[in-house]
Amino acid sequence: MGYSMRIRKCGEAEGVNHTAGAIQGALVALLLFFATAARAEAPLPERDTGRTEHRLVIARRDMVAAANPLAAEAGRQMLRLGGSAADAAIAAQLVLNLVEPQSSGIGGGAFLLYWSQREHRVETFDGRETAPAAARPDRFLGPDGKPLAFMDAVVGGRSVGVPGTLKMLALVHAKHGRLPWARLFEPAIRLAEGGFAITPRLHALVAADKYLGRYEPARSYFFDADGSAKPVGSVLRNPALAATLRLLAEKGPDAFYAGALAGDIVAAVAQAPVAPGDMTIADLAAYRAKERPPVCGPYRSFRICGMGPPSSGGILVLQILELLQRFDLRRLRPASVEGLHLFAEAGRLAYADRDRYLADTDFVSVPVAGLLDPAYLAARSRLIDPERDHGKAEPGAAPEKHALLRGDGAALDLPSTSHLSIVDAEGNAISMTTTIENEFGSRLMVDGFLLNNELTDFSFRPEVDGKLVANRVEPGKRPRSTMSPTLVFGPNGRLLLVIGSPGGPEIANYVALTLIAVLDWGMDIQSAVDLPHLGNRNANTEIEAGPGAEALAAALRARGHTVTIRELNSGLHGVMRTKRGLEGGADSRREGVALGD
Repeated sequence: MGYSMRIRKCGEAEGVNHTAGAIQGALVALLLFFATAARAEAPLPERDTGRTEHRLVIARRDMVAAANPLAAEAGRQMLRLGGSAADAAIAAQLVLNLVEPQSSGIGGGAFLLYWSQREHRVETFDGRETAPAAARPDRFLGPDGKPLAFMDAVVGGRSVGVPGTLKMLALVHAKHGRLPWARLFEPAIRLAEGGFAITPRLHALVAADKYLGRYEPARSYFFDADGSAKPVGSVLRNPALAATLRLLAEKGPDAFYAGALAGDIVAAVAQAPVAPGDMTIADLAAYRAKERPPVCGPYRSFRICGMGPPSSGGILVLQILELLQRFDLRRLRPASVEGLHLFAEAGRLAYADRDRYLADTDFVSVPVAGLLDPAYLAARSRLIDPERDHGKAEPGAAPEKHALLRGDGAALDLPSTSHLSIVDAEGNAISMTTTIENEFGSRLMVDGFLLNNELTDFSFRPEVDGKLVANRVEPGKRPRSTMSPTLVFGPNGRLLLVIGSPGGPEIANYVALTLIAVLDWGMDIQSAVDLPHLGNRNANTEIEAGPGAEALAAALRARGHTVTIRELNSGLHGVMRTKRGLEGGADSRREGVALGD
């Protein structure tokens, strides 16, 4: 059942049961919509391995929502020891590195939002990977000058960016950690040494991957001697990762960026059996995690905060919501054709701006304030026809100076990513999205962990029509992302919701639709994250495959949409503050859970 949102004087959201039978019926239909989804495969996403139905979890003091029960439990252990949200996030991420290696880890990067309850301040941390100093704009062009096939670019050393997750986590811990750094490594070390049971999802992804078994040591780690993926339930031990984590626990994050471990990373990239890379020890030593200004804006009576460039996610979410401000979505039933048409049209306009303007602000002049200017977005919103699809949208002329560049949306940031949401006992919160890009990254494994293929998030074409592409490869640059860790605040500034998702370029649509489900349609967080997905990235309108999808597609086609039905595999994890306490939701499309005390 859904809940309507009432904001009390203290600013806390209160759950009130809807009594309208039409709303109840709509929600039941939505939950059934994808219970037995028949998935259409998208270009190399993490594949669907079935749904795990979850119920809303309620806690009074603190909450961790993460993509694997062992990771969520590691975070909860830190909270029970008196740790902060920062401590819990680090412990959870280290376990995710082990039990969900296809998605994230110390060989990749992350973005993190931190809410300080005491200071009433949002801080954002950038642990995005960087291109090596030797990288050039033509990195992913073939001898004929044309872009490489995507998997030819992904697999091997050429795609590996300088990892940033550890440096970012260390920066957050220095500011907001309470427990000793080494303590946070203990759960992951125990599991790496003692082993964990292979889950259905991990087994299915290993079995389906065409590249992982070609190279050692990944082949011996993930596969049996006959070449088959190790079966569900078998115990997987990773002594190499345990040794790496012990080193990092004792010596700190600098041991990753210098010394023997750094040498192993550079050697693995340079000696890759296919497409060797050019990362150096100097590249690792030069890496810096950064604090960035958050991007925040209004939606109805709420305040939404997200990650700014080099992520496009925060701006995309805010633009989509602001473009919809003038429409009374609350009067529409959840996931109505009318509402989803409007949502797709807003996405079309926002993604047009994303492809034109968004890139690493250390290299490109991005008109952030202009893209979020209320007058600009109001004018863009008037392009939305409530009855008909707009067709391919052109980017707007954002009212701010910017580099004369050409946009290019051809880069693929794929869904092999993870998200965790945490609120601690003092009310501090973390929303962190973390990734190695494609599933199993570059397929290069070193000292127990996989290395990312994050450089393929750059645009492969450095120029289009004689103009430089904003998101082209450059030395030291961070590739554009769509990761959208998000915090939502009530009218008086009280933290209301922590949310985010994996999902590649669809992430912003996943997060924005979840926010509408909660803030406009009054749904609880678990029902909201389990809603069927729909979105538009300025191309076809995409509908999540499943029973009923064809009927929805027909209704949208009648409004002029060109529709694609396919798998849209999110991994939304959220924590919401309500009258009953902290309510946690974990996406039923994956194996995650919400745990709290």
